[in-house]
Amino acid sequence: MNTARNTLVACCQLAPKIGDLAYNRNLTERAIRSAALQGAQVVVLPELVQSGYLFADREEALALAETVEGPTLRLWQALAQELNIVLVAGFCERLSNDELANSAALIDAGGLRAVYRKAHLWDAEKDIFTAGEAPPPVIETVHGRIGVLICYDLEFPEWVRLPALAGAELLCAPVNWPDGPRPPTERPAEVLRVQANASVNRMFIAACDRYGHERGAGWVQGSVIVDADGYPLAGPAEQGGEQILLASLNLVEAGNKRISQRNDLHRDRREHLYGLSSQVR
Repeated sequence: MNTARNTLVACCQLAPKIGDLAYNRNLTERAIRSAALQGAQVVVLPELVQSGYLFADREEALALAETVEGPTLRLWQALAQELNIVLVAGFCERLSNDELANSAALIDAGGLRAVYRKAHLWDAEKDIFTAGEAPPPVIETVHGRIGVLICYDLEFPEWVRLPALAGAELLCAPVNWPDGPRPPTERPAEVLRVQANASVNRMFIAACDRYGHERGAGWVQGSVIVDADGYPLAGPAEQGGEQILLASLNLVEAGNKRISQRNDLHRDRREHLYGLSSQVR
């Protein structure tokens, strides 16, 4: 019988300033401290919150990039240790040979646990970043098994399923969802994909979007925390500006993949028909 293991998760919907690294560090520190003050144990920040998103060109991105030893990740590690939280946040990562990655760090009180590099690059990102080759990490934390991916990765069900099969109970996704036209009564498709991914894997997902305008672009502002059945527990915070969404999750529930007495979402997979080979943990 499952035992409750409630974890308070926060998505901090923020508006970083493109190119202003000091401002963005202060912004993230304020949000992290505020979330922790409200009891958050896992805190998720947006994609590229360290630098901003809409780079003029690769040279600007390179000038704003940091390594994992840079001041932003040092700050985040100090905060995670001080506040005893797990933090997932996006940054522009400088790699060897001046290559760049659209990355997300998973940090806990013990330090940097994983860096994930976005595998599926969106639009002009292809002119700036080197796509990641490693699958989404799944890290055992004091609060449970947490996976990480970034934004456009969520549109590839095969990629989302990898951390689910690896035992992730909570998938944390820093995102920057560009706003676009949609029927007035419809929820953003980005939010629907999060719900669908959670439902078909029975896995909690916390997707943290940004808000505001940057160089003429607007954002969905659709931060959302979704349960293992695919239903929002907090958000989406559409047009909500700066917000901290909070939801209490019993991550143990993600270990149960049964949707009827005779059906298990992972065990019922017929891998030999799909041309794929992945083992269920």
